[in-house]
Amino acid sequence: MGAWLVLAVGDDRSHGGNDGYDDEPSQHYSWDSTVPNHANMQVGDVIALWDKKALLGVSVIEEIAREQAEKDVYTCPHCGKASFKPRKTKKPEYLCFDCKAEFDVPVTNRRAVTTYRSRHDAAWTDMAGLLPGQQLRALCDSPKSQNSLRPLQWDRLRTAIETTGESTVRIVDAAQKTFQDERHRAAANEKGFHGDRPIKGGHRTVTVRARLGQRAFRQHLLATHGDNCAFTGPTPRTALDAAHLYSYATNGEHHDDGGLLLRRDLHRLFDLGLLAVHPAQLTIDVSAQLTDYPLYADLHGRILTVALSAAHRSWLRIHWTMHRTDPV
Repeated sequence: MGAWLVLAVGDDRSHGGNDGYDDEPSQHYSWDSTVPNHANMQVGDVIALWDKKALLGVSVIEEIAREQAEKDVYTCPHCGKASFKPRKTKKPEYLCFDCKAEFDVPVTNRRAVTTYRSRHDAAWTDMAGLLPGQQLRALCDSPKSQNSLRPLQWDRLRTAIETTGESTVRIVDAAQKTFQDERHRAAANEKGFHGDRPIKGGHRTVTVRARLGQRAFRQHLLATHGDNCAFTGPTPRTALDAAHLYSYATNGEHHDDGGLLLRRDLHRLFDLGLLAVHPAQLTIDVSAQLTDYPLYADLHGRILTVALSAAHRSWLRIHWTMHRTDPV
């Protein structure tokens, strides 16, 4: 079992060589085969996320999804390397850190890559600001490394966390032990009886489309509504999704009043239209398909737990007309 310090700074986690990644630190982390150490992180490893300034949180990797994809990679027109960033004030826009060339337009190449996306929400422990970036760097195998994925000395990080008085790190220990036990059982099965038939899997080629701005969108909703599911009330932050009230895949934009915090299962049912909100009465409408499930059926007719703006109501009206036949 390993441990990793990984850089997660939302839409800013990009350099001249790529268009950024889709991250939500408390749930998943994305990278690809252009990143050093890209294939070294494993299920069961500890993952500590930071934003260059401080620790964000710690968890254990439950799953790593791998896909074959194509992405645009940008290189310096003079030396062919990707070590550059856009400058905020000076012109030309880019400065290459390797050859020191200045330019406005990088070379664009389409490249086949392997994409990776971790899932680590079950054991996520929010530790925002608990340890400073300088201390985190010192806990890495190579403190001077500039890589986004850095091997980390977990025992030392754990001690540093506990020194602050933070005890929730035990959640990570318990999760890691679970994965260790599962690996031991899997190893025993390899040597002995093979009971279940394997499920066929594989890879497919996709085009990467990052959901940029999702982290900032979620932070805005948390600042506005607190740790509250709009349908059920107070909910642990790690169980809340930033739910768009419209199709983000179609719209491609984040609107301040275009979303609500929803418990993850309710978010999925809302997206499918099995749950909706009456835009005039502001009550939850539960589809007949869910009447056999008391946990959801009991939500029918409930008033939302958060205050809504006129913009919220407009988005909810559109959602209602998409999924309900009754006019409002």
